[in-house]
Amino acid sequence: MLHNARELGIDLSDITDVVLSHNHTDHVGGLLSLRRTYREKNPEALSRVHVARGIFWSRGKNRDGEEENSALVLKADFEKSGGRFIEYRAPTELAPGVWLAAPITRTFPEANYGGAGEVETPSGWVKDTVPEDAALVFDTVDGLVVLTGCGHAGIVNTLAFAREAIRPAVIEAALGGFHLFLNDEATLAWTAEKFREYGVRTVLAGHCTGIEASYRLRDLVGLRRQTAVVAAVGSNYELGKGLTPLLLAK
Repeated sequence: MLHNARELGIDLSDITDVVLSHNHTDHVGGLLSLRRTYREKNPEALSRVHVARGIFWSRGKNRDGEEENSALVLKADFEKSGGRFIEYRAPTELAPGVWLAAPITRTFPEANYGGAGEVETPSGWVKDTVPEDAALVFDTVDGLVVLTGCGHAGIVNTLAFAREAIRPAVIEAALGGFHLFLNDEATLAWTAEKFREYGVRTVLAGHCTGIEASYRLRDLVGLRRQTAVVAAVGSNYELGKGLTPLLLAK
């Protein structure tokens, strides 16, 4: 992320707040290096991190005897750097119109959390369904804009939860990872049906969504290349203007 920010000419030193969606290495692994780099310019840079309850629960040890939970591993060093974590147990408005949506209610039987690892909860060890999985929801005049990390709680569950916890508006945009790359055609068709039900207008899907799944979802929902593309580094969505997909996605 640090390399990409530099390539794009983006200075993150004036960003004070960070939201982590879940504990996996590819979503938290750069936090400490970003903090250490940008605090040289601004001591408050990336110093306040918002997370959902469960992100620091142990995931057991690997074959080298080290903790599997990457967020738990970096926690102490991040706090030594002057940063702090703020943990939430309910949907919370972080700023006007900007919500941390967690814990996400698992209304539908989506199982988009990968392998069969375990997590140590206050009630004991259970199957790890990534209980801390969180999304950011922006409540806008055009509807809800939902930003996910991997959507391990299920992208449909996430959208449904946003509409229940914040307001039952249309989904103006769904952005991020939806963890659909392993799903079959029937599941993609069902997902598309729910997208249509929630009025999803724009999709910028990447990472664990899967390229083929992204294309199928676009077709099944009835979106166009102008409103649904595979995300890439530097692509973006702007309210009122839509997607800037970059050259390869045009």
